[in-house]
Amino acid sequence: MDIREATTADTDGIREVAHDSLVASYGHALDETLIESSVEEWYGDDELTAELDDDNTLFLVCDDSGDIVAFSQSYLRGKGDVTGQISWLHVHPEHRDRGIGARLLTRTEEGLVDHGAARLTGKVLELNELGADFYEHHGYEEVDSRRIDLGSEQYDERVFEKFLGTEDEVAAPLDPRTVDSRTVYVAFDESDRGSQAPFYVSYVDEERANRYGYFCGNCESFEVSMDSMGRVICNNCGNKRRPSRWDSAYL
Repeated sequence: MDIREATTADTDGIREVAHDSLVASYGHALDETLIESSVEEWYGDDELTAELDDDNTLFLVCDDSGDIVAFSQSYLRGKGDVTGQISWLHVHPEHRDRGIGARLLTRTEEGLVDHGAARLTGKVLELNELGADFYEHHGYEEVDSRRIDLGSEQYDERVFEKFLGTEDEVAAPLDPRTVDSRTVYVAFDESDRGSQAPFYVSYVDEERANRYGYFCGNCESFEVSMDSMGRVICNNCGNKRRPSRWDSAYL
């Protein structure tokens, strides 16, 4: 079993793992059409090529004698105190219960740390109890939850984090900015993927209790709007939030 960085030659294997894993895990709760359209949107040839060319993306695959049986997809976010966001960690259903997920997670964490991450995060749908158990078993703590849109429905998502280093570490400091004569705090360790650059969450208080909105990482503008369908776009530069990968671990 070889865990290595993904290449464009792995595209078909990555799509197969994503599709079969999601169907096996969520076929009872989610329409297969939604799963198929999501996989095509996330892992089309152009999308994957862009991901693999992104210096802030860590994309690892498990290669079992030429077959891709698992993959992880993570991002480095923030300035100064870098956060490693685990977007996906999937194991093909025929290869689960072999410890592949644990090995892949370890290599993923090592890679993110090597690139400067001091904090790791993962998000799991509430439907995914095994994924939540997996994170908790590996030292992650549930810190938040939120509602996300999938198709025409809304689902609860659980957020997990893990700090590396000393036990006394705290969340990355917020970056104060002035908007219309008021101070707004940008959290560079909380972000959503954009078509040109990430969108960072901003708050009206340093305790992160009340959200202000989004800060566009491409043009550094707060001129970001969300329509009734939950689509986010920067009105200044046109940066658009990419579709969320709605689960980060199912093993």
